[in-house]
Amino acid sequence: MKFSFDRDAMIKEIAIAQEIITNKSPISILSNILLEAADNTLTIKASDTSVNFITHLPVEVEQEGTTTIYCDKFMGILTSIPAGQVEFEQEDIKVTIRPVSKKIKFQLKSIASDKFPEVASTESVPFFDVPAKDFKDMISQTEFAVSEDGNRYFMTGVFFTKKDENLVMVATDGRRLSYIAKPVAQGIADFPAAIVPTKILNCILKNASSEGNISIAVVDKMIFAKFGNYEFSSLLLEGQFPNYQRVIPEKQNFSFQVQKNDLDAALKRTALMVDKKICRILFKITPGTLTLVSPESDLGTADEEIPCQYDGAEITMALNYRYVEDPLKVINTERITFEFTEAMKAITMRPEPAADYFHIIMPMNLE
Repeated sequence: MKFSFDRDAMIKEIAIAQEIITNKSPISILSNILLEAADNTLTIKASDTSVNFITHLPVEVEQEGTTTIYCDKFMGILTSIPAGQVEFEQEDIKVTIRPVSKKIKFQLKSIASDKFPEVASTESVPFFDVPAKDFKDMISQTEFAVSEDGNRYFMTGVFFTKKDENLVMVATDGRRLSYIAKPVAQGIADFPAAIVPTKILNCILKNASSEGNISIAVVDKMIFAKFGNYEFSSLLLEGQFPNYQRVIPEKQNFSFQVQKNDLDAALKRTALMVDKKICRILFKITPGTLTLVSPESDLGTADEEIPCQYDGAEITMALNYRYVEDPLKVINTERITFEFTEAMKAITMRPEPAADYFHIIMPMNLE
């Protein structure tokens, strides 16, 4: 096999492949990428056996062929050489890499491509198109709320389903829940509800343009995504996702509003004095004022007042500040509304005015 390619274009593709690969052992096939050169196109595949990546890169092919090489070392070579054309040549189990503009030569050992794990084909897969901006927004509003508890693996992914003419994503770790529903499912055939690993969602979020569409399919315990010249696929997580609708309050009688920037800045300052193992901050709400208080500890304490639109009775609630901090990063309005019934029941955090997403936080004990 022999072909030449542009260094910078190759680096872009190999960087995505590195996101997929988790095994860093140079003797493992899972640390390798599969390269297939034919018809002046290089097909690159990466897999960790659960999540797969395929891309196609224009190259000048002199001799067709296929092989696998150690991804991290290949990337190291590419980033060390000057920009420009690079020659790639394989003989037996040895790969030679030469930048055209310099008298430099690298040699890598390869592993036969027949040992590479099979990557699911997208042929005959029933794709549907979703506006890329909307799909990326759905991921942004949910992926941070998944559980990190490996014993509850079915909560370590994002629930994805179609409900009437909405595409819905939900994530929860049992103490918080993030929900978004986009009215973009008109004309989309029903598909089985899926629990999608965050790894493939983060790859889509990072690499997809916000323009155009993303093609999605859910079939045979897998999810597929295509955009540009990229194809991603992943096994779905098995298990029964919690009945999230039971967590969403039907009605909440009280609410207060704050400026997002005020809350964000005050939260960061108050959190400096919080025990990071507990993460508890007190929210003291009185008419016109929200006071954030870090409970007294060996470190000390902090409190800060910010303006608040509220005209009810004084109330104090304890919240995990990270559960407030994470939604603040993705809520895209200047004002934020908190809705509640009482101090120890679910609190809804949403943009003001209301949009197609919200975040629910379960309070902590006051002491």
